[in-house]
Amino acid sequence: MSSRCAACKHLRKRCQRDCIFSPYFPSNDPQRFDSMRIIYGASNIAKMLQELPQHLRAEAANSMYFEAQCRLADPVYGCVKTISLLRQQIEHAHSQLAIIQAEIALYKAQIHGDNNQIKNVDHQLPVSRFYNYLAADQGNGFPHPTPPTPSIQPPRSM
Repeated sequence: MSSRCAACKHLRKRCQRDCIFSPYFPSNDPQRFDSMRIIYGASNIAKMLQELPQHLRAEAANSMYFEAQCRLADPVYGCVKTISLLRQQIEHAHSQLAIIQAEIALYKAQIHGDNNQIKNVDHQLPVSRFYNYLAADQGNGFPHPTPPTPSIQPPRSM
């Protein structure tokens, strides 16, 4: 008798040669199937995997496992919390990039002596949705990064 996959062991059934679970739930990692079974149910996992083409099943199994782990760790937000935090970090990085690009433009203008461009640098800074998002959504329990403050000031006239 060949070794059964973790799913067939848990379901107490014989693991067939064409078992839908065996490539994604090895017998040495029973926790992987168990966490997914708690969230999705064994029959739903089988249905989802069967509906997908063969080349997408491994990625789907990994994705469902990640989502199940997140849901077990945080039953309210699950993987949405991780996605939201990553999105906030991306928006924060975009706003920092915009500030740095404006500073570079300011320094280039100072080097070239282009006073018209120096006056317009403050107006070129993009207003990020990041600041609006933080101001509107402070009470949801997610840690928010500190928004950057623009440090660009036009040079003083002498």
